[in-house]
Amino acid sequence: MKPYAESCEQNKEPIYQIVKAFYSDVETVLEIGSGSGQHAVYFAEQFPHLTWLASDQAQYHAGINMWLQETKLSNIQGPFLLDVDQADWPVKETDAIFSANTVHIMGWTSVEKMFTGIGRVLKPNGVFCLYGPFNYNGQFSSQSNAQFDVWLKQRDPLSGVRDFEALDKLARAEGMQLQDDVEMPANNRILVWRKQ
Repeated sequence: MKPYAESCEQNKEPIYQIVKAFYSDVETVLEIGSGSGQHAVYFAEQFPHLTWLASDQAQYHAGINMWLQETKLSNIQGPFLLDVDQADWPVKETDAIFSANTVHIMGWTSVEKMFTGIGRVLKPNGVFCLYGPFNYNGQFSSQSNAQFDVWLKQRDPLSGVRDFEALDKLARAEGMQLQDDVEMPANNRILVWRKQ
């Protein structure tokens, strides 16, 4: 059965309205953590000028393939096998990177490796757009995010809503400068970094 995430359906259009300004002149976008595959299909439809590179861990590939085979879009490649912990990524370079709802479901060591990998494959002047819930100055931005953090930690003690300042430090260490920080529905945000 084809996977379906209600959150993807709800957030795809608001995300598109923000990222379209950053992806208007790029040729390739690597999506880290394509999950159900819904975002890959939607954004490939919205951006016919670029190639969307779907990727995720092996257990998600069957579901992603169901979405890709149903839509038969020529500008999606993958899904590529990508675990952020692996040293070699399947994509050697890309103009842009997108990731949604990923950094809070992995351990911090994996978040660090993800940013290191992004720094390695993102071309100069490339953009990285990260969507999800974030804390600021160590504080939750909403009660629902605080409750979400409790749920995450019950599921995996190493996971949790991440601090913006810690993520920005990782980005800066990889030569990326913050370009935008946009408030989104449901207490989420989009962080946009550009590699220098």
